[in-house]
Amino acid sequence: MSDINNPNGSKITILGAGNVGATVAYTFTVAGTCSDIVLVDINDDKAEGEAMDIRQGISFAHNVDIKSGTYEDAAGSDIIVVTLGLARKPGQTRLDLAQANVNIIKEVMPNIAKIAPDAIYVVVSNPVDILTYAILQCTDLSPNQVIGSGTILDTSRLRSTLAEHVGLSPQSCHAYVFGEHGDSSMIPWSLTNIGGMVMSDYFKFISGDEDEPGKFDNADIVEQVRKAGAEVIKRKGATFYAIALSVNKICDTILRDSHSILTVSTLTKGRYGIDDVCLSLPCVVGGHGIEREITPPLTPDELKQLRGSADALREVISSIQF
Repeated sequence: MSDINNPNGSKITILGAGNVGATVAYTFTVAGTCSDIVLVDINDDKAEGEAMDIRQGISFAHNVDIKSGTYEDAAGSDIIVVTLGLARKPGQTRLDLAQANVNIIKEVMPNIAKIAPDAIYVVVSNPVDILTYAILQCTDLSPNQVIGSGTILDTSRLRSTLAEHVGLSPQSCHAYVFGEHGDSSMIPWSLTNIGGMVMSDYFKFISGDEDEPGKFDNADIVEQVRKAGAEVIKRKGATFYAIALSVNKICDTILRDSHSILTVSTLTKGRYGIDDVCLSLPCVVGGHGIEREITPPLTPDELKQLRGSADALREVISSIQF
């Protein structure tokens, strides 16, 4: 294995060369995230075609060695990105995909985990929380090694939506989405700040009266964030650019050992009174995967919503054959 803290000598294997997997590979190449990329897909020609297409433009990008391969070529990878499985179709929820994609995970991941036992696994396939849990069930990988992309994208969507409302850059809006990457996700508004101020103070002292009609509607923003992916799928059939950028952020954070706080999906053991379910909460991500957990205080109502999200996921888990 290469030096985990040296992106210029690091290897990432991407399982699945569909829209998401191929776009993740392209994003890694443009960003110079790693030095070696292996694309693996059950359709060998598709994986090789995607690798060739990117490789032919390398002279305009970073010097990345990208190729197609087999599962055995995952050996020595620093990171394995999991995009295996069926994609969500228009009108379909992420949870509708659960059993079919769990079956694929059960078939493939035990062998991959033996080939690359020390890699960090970044799970992207949906339903991501269920599949992150499934990988931990069918392998001997430790929870800190298996990271679901979770609500990192929802969090980005939230910050972008907030930024549009207040006319600022998303970098000046700090907010999080917790829980399921899906319809039961929740926004802890008590943790939201704009320009270094809690949200209510920003509206009161900077942006005018918080209760000004049409100024800000929490429920409307929650709905926009929850339905953002479905809206893209309705219009273009799939989502892959934003999730690829999100995955790149996670992988770059791992390879640079950045110790950044990200809302990623991990196995929860007692946080907020929640056990034995994978969902998104703030975690410090670095060279060893999940380095530690951040558990900020929530209001009673927020805690109730978060536990409700956990219950929704646990209900799905109880109906799945792992």
